[in-house]
Amino acid sequence: MRVLVTDAEYASLDVEAAILGAAGHELVRGRCRTPEDVIAAAGDAEALVVQYAPITAAVLDALPGVGLVSRYGVGLDVVDLDAARARGVWVSNVPDYGTTEVALHAVAMLLALLRNLPGHDREVRAGRWDYSLGGPLRRPEELTLGVVGLGRIGRMVVERAAPWFGACVGYDPHLPEELWPDGVVRAPLAELFARSSAVTLHLPLTDATRGLVGARLLGAMPPGSHLVNTARGGLVDTDAVLDALASGRLAGVALDVLPEEPPPAGHPLLTHPRALVTPHVAWYSEAAEAELRRKAAQNVVDWARTGRPTYAVVEGR
Repeated sequence: MRVLVTDAEYASLDVEAAILGAAGHELVRGRCRTPEDVIAAAGDAEALVVQYAPITAAVLDALPGVGLVSRYGVGLDVVDLDAARARGVWVSNVPDYGTTEVALHAVAMLLALLRNLPGHDREVRAGRWDYSLGGPLRRPEELTLGVVGLGRIGRMVVERAAPWFGACVGYDPHLPEELWPDGVVRAPLAELFARSSAVTLHLPLTDATRGLVGARLLGAMPPGSHLVNTARGGLVDTDAVLDALASGRLAGVALDVLPEEPPPAGHPLLTHPRALVTPHVAWYSEAAEAELRRKAAQNVVDWARTGRPTYAVVEGR
């Protein structure tokens, strides 16, 4: 079976090639950026392994021989899931890689904001050795932590960070009651923002969540609050974030993801003194990357062998 890796950031695909080759499959590497690129590169491929290339209805229509789309990662916003479902194409992801890494990154960002580490670092490098220049700092136990999304990562953030805070409020309309973390108060989204001086986001990007965190929710937060996003850039209206920083509603923001990646040169968040920005690295460690690549390839092998990928999101025919 021919397998097209539409696009990948990795210098080599030796991990994927070893797994697919051992099962008798041929790996073909593409460098696709557009739907047209995918169609041109696919040939008679029966499975696609995708990082960022868009898999649209037009792609699936043009490639009727494709039976599986395996995504590198958790999020599936690059795949038209409705189109895949309507055409009987399986879609899989890797939902359980990098959990520790993302949770650790979110907590690290949260602590960096609460202690204003970026601000103090800038002052020292500018030759000013004065703790008071970083502004007032508060103890976490005086604050409420809000966790938006309580899947694997959100629950690990609760486990690591919630003990430091006076209270923890959570929002997740899809989490079964038996998985709800102990000590976390369930609240509607608007109430969570109104109660929380520190909010961390752990939601997928869907039509329902795109632009979710905007002027209304940010404006409801207590003055001097903090926002962390290690999930998806499209969840947050960055113009509203800049306004909230200007008004003092937000004392700081930490973003590992942005609506446009990389951001355009001169984007105001890149030079804002109270914004901490990292390059979509929260998921990364050497072990997490290797796990992601193995599991994305294994989805293909399992589907070819048993008719079902390891991590099925859309069930095909």
